[in-house]
Amino acid sequence: MVDGLGRTWTIFREGDGRPVVFVHGGPGLNDYGSLLTSETAGWQLIHYQQRGLPPAPTVEPFTLEQHLEDLLSVLDCAGLERAVLMGHSWGASLSLFAAIAVPHRVTALVLVDPLGTAGDGGARHMNQTLTERLLPENRARADQVDERLAGPDATDDDGTEYLALRWPGYFADPRQAPPLPPGFRLSLTANGQTMASLFGHITAGTFAQGLPHVEIPVEFVLGEYSPIPHDGAFETATVLPRSHLTVVPQAGHLPWHEQPGCVADALARVLVAKN
Repeated sequence: MVDGLGRTWTIFREGDGRPVVFVHGGPGLNDYGSLLTSETAGWQLIHYQQRGLPPAPTVEPFTLEQHLEDLLSVLDCAGLERAVLMGHSWGASLSLFAAIAVPHRVTALVLVDPLGTAGDGGARHMNQTLTERLLPENRARADQVDERLAGPDATDDDGTEYLALRWPGYFADPRQAPPLPPGFRLSLTANGQTMASLFGHITAGTFAQGLPHVEIPVEFVLGEYSPIPHDGAFETATVLPRSHLTVVPQAGHLPWHEQPGCVADALARVLVAKN
């Protein structure tokens, strides 16, 4: 679909029922909304590719404000005046920012394994944990890729390989992790600039000042063994007026993979709460 500014958005609709818009993680990563179809029975799952990789716009700026503008454009193209947003990882940060900045467009939030809203959101701890969880056979190669990423000639291929090598560490049992979805890519520019923008807003107090005014229902779904520390989500939840938090046992950063139904349960709770 083409919006009023001539930007093209590929919007996917799966299933029937009330609409829920999935905001994928990354940033600078492929959309993977189709991985959630088993969790959204009774809903129409709407998802899209974020700025940074085709078929979405691949040009700057890669800022929190631009991603919000893009999300609103997608809602408009999908014919949604207001929507339930289901954000995963970085996508949860964008969804929460939307609830702060444009509360009239968001009716409820489901935040799946989000970053925190203070400090660095837990990013440093996450990266350290993913390195510690590297499979032994991947450590030597990971060191080589890390060295390239630290240099001036790092490429998106290096970033994608970095993700692939650390992918098992996102799960409760790295040895039982599913393969990286085919075709996954990581845009270093989109990732780096977007995260810098997010951290800038955290430092400036955008979330700290806005969270107490988010009056819609907010469901948190955390994986017990996620590489992202839980304390950030707990701190965020305590400030939100209408939040509920669940830690899913024996699950990692994609908790619906190891514990099917956990996101569906959160959607059911948020539906009751918002009605």
